[in-house]
Amino acid sequence: MIHMLTDGVLPIMAFIGVIAAFALTCFFTSTCSQYLPKDMGREFAHNGKLSAGKPRGAGIIFITVFTLAALLFGSLSTELIIYLVLIYVEMLTGYMDDAADEPWGEYKKGILDFIVAAIVALNYIHFNSTQIQIATLGIDITLHPVVFFILTIILVWAAINVTNCSDGVDGLSGTLTIVTLVTIYVIDQVKGVSSDFAYVILLFVVCILGYLWYNATPSRLMMGDAGSRAMGIFISIAILKTGSPFLFLPAAAVLIVDGGLGLIKVALLRFLKIHIFSNTTMPLHDHVRKTIGWSNTQTVFRFAIIQIVISIATVYLLII
Repeated sequence: MIHMLTDGVLPIMAFIGVIAAFALTCFFTSTCSQYLPKDMGREFAHNGKLSAGKPRGAGIIFITVFTLAALLFGSLSTELIIYLVLIYVEMLTGYMDDAADEPWGEYKKGILDFIVAAIVALNYIHFNSTQIQIATLGIDITLHPVVFFILTIILVWAAINVTNCSDGVDGLSGTLTIVTLVTIYVIDQVKGVSSDFAYVILLFVVCILGYLWYNATPSRLMMGDAGSRAMGIFISIAILKTGSPFLFLPAAAVLIVDGGLGLIKVALLRFLKIHIFSNTTMPLHDHVRKTIGWSNTQTVFRFAIIQIVISIATVYLLII
């Protein structure tokens, strides 16, 4: 909005926007966390009962700050405004689940995710081409809009749910999301993608950092579905805007493995009665803590290190 008033992007305003987004996230997280619903402890998560009584649903704070910062300091377009609305809707559905006395059913959340994912796909197709680039190979493929629509729904739905499933250790999903988004930001710079959305990525990152200030082990509060589901949809949108959606696989590799294996295990058991990973606790972050004996801090650092290594290798391949 400020960019529209000043007829262009002013570096000093972009700088102020980043600082303001971080500071406001810290301020409102500190002052408003007492009004958030309280966690009741996750029965099936490793050490889940230790979270009982902590405020949850803090995603409503940092996503609200991000949305306002993007509207105020970002370069607005109709496409971006629609994305911001969808991110906020995904956050609100997550927050209502966080605040509910009885958790929402998986099917209810899955249907809502599908609807949001479909609108994301339609919005992207309307404002962009359906051409995708196979990164590192230099191959461009133009997909039929219907095929692109279906694949985009799968991407968005998967990103939301693997990110949501990775939220179970203080600081883990937030840290991994930051690494993934910074990777996407660097990819944008390498590929010469428009800087308008790249700046929005930075605003999202600093808002997560403001939240992590209070969520680092031992945490004072948790983001809940309000944060994890919004982070997931933002990752999917950010990777779509690179023009190379398959880069989601390396850029979010640890999120996919940590949260995705659990989804596959449950789906195969429930619908096909196939039991895989029988000796592995899911999500994977519970397995390394319960079976291998990693502490929360070790889990966050080591998972982040693995993703950073994969991200560096990915960026290098793009450069050469």
